[in-house]
Amino acid sequence: MAYINKQSAPAATTLTDLYTVPASTQTVVTSVIVVNRGATSTTFRISLAPLGAADATSQYLYYDLTIAANDTFVATIGVTLIATDKMRVYAGNANLTFTLVGNEEAV
Repeated sequence: MAYINKQSAPAATTLTDLYTVPASTQTVVTSVIVVNRGATSTTFRISLAPLGAADATSQYLYYDLTIAANDTFVATIGVTLIATDKMRVYAGNANLTFTLVGNEEAV
């Protein structure tokens, strides 16, 4: 099992792949940390796309959740993903950083 830490500071209002599970692998995502580096509050989204499916409303774990200025939000996820699953993120402005923490294991 290998520890992973994936990060992204996506462009504003752009759905962005934070992490894609590699082939022949499963990943336990323990948490996603969202940091607002800006001086104003904004919103964010986190979704899970099974097998890399196109974006759909049913995939969202968090949708337009507000994060205060200069604040940190820790989403305790605790989900196992399989090969080609994607974790996607969306930031209301360009001041957010997302960090996925978990463990990858070959299957």
